[in-house]
Amino acid sequence: MTPDEILSHPARVLSQSQREAYFRDGYIGLPGFVDAAMVARLQATTEKFVDLSRAESEPGRVFDIGPGHTAENPILRRLKRPDEQDEVFWHFARDVLADVAADLLGQDVVFHHSKMNFKWFDESDTVKWHQDAQFFPHTNYNVMTIGCYLADTDMSNGPLAVMPGSHDEELYDQYAEDGHWTGHLRPEDAAKMDMSKAEYLTGPAGTLTIHNCRTAHFSPSSKSPSPRPLLLNCFTSADAKAYTPHPDPSSHTYEIVRGKPALWAHHDPRPCLIPPDWSGGYTSIYAAQAGEG
Repeated sequence: MTPDEILSHPARVLSQSQREAYFRDGYIGLPGFVDAAMVARLQATTEKFVDLSRAESEPGRVFDIGPGHTAENPILRRLKRPDEQDEVFWHFARDVLADVAADLLGQDVVFHHSKMNFKWFDESDTVKWHQDAQFFPHTNYNVMTIGCYLADTDMSNGPLAVMPGSHDEELYDQYAEDGHWTGHLRPEDAAKMDMSKAEYLTGPAGTLTIHNCRTAHFSPSSKSPSPRPLLLNCFTSADAKAYTPHPDPSSHTYEIVRGKPALWAHHDPRPCLIPPDWSGGYTSIYAAQAGEG
């Protein structure tokens, strides 16, 4: 569907101005959007998994742990596929977030994946400038990620930052010159980013960050000793079909969460970079950008 077609349908939970801002800028931030009771449930469930990660000694199917991780000092960089790890996470995705997604993707919405990224007061928690479309290309760019901060987030603990309007500009090569996948812009391309125009999305726990798959974004390292979890859920319009194998499918991947399946695929004529074949598995953006293989 085109933006005009999507906007022609009544909104479920967003205002029309918020929807228009998303299509104009490639992102929106919704401070304090999620109610306190749901935030508390998500926080308690997250803490449970942080404790479970203490028993891990290397990255695996559920946890991506960082260098120096120990039972006494857990460095959980990512909880993989939270939607299938606990019903609380899946309920949040298919209930609260699916309505938000439908306001921006159209009436027919597909769940693509979820993950939870952490900040750990460590330079290694920086996420470099990148775009999501090159990780999981589709036949069109009605693909978006909705983040939910589970801790109050300001400039001290590494908020998500976006480049307004970049969704309508070029897609960048996220391979290094020697051909290996880095998952971030090359240094010369990152240097083109006008940092004076970057928007840092901050807000209390329960704030939503929403960005299109073409939108360039990054996240600075945290200066706070308290971990900052960001729950991320990706959705697509039903008429956006994947070109490549899913990098980390869950039991809910490609499930219709609003509306019905599409009978026709919509093709955007703009090309997209093809990522490596991740049909054998994927770790995390932290590992890719750190060159961990």
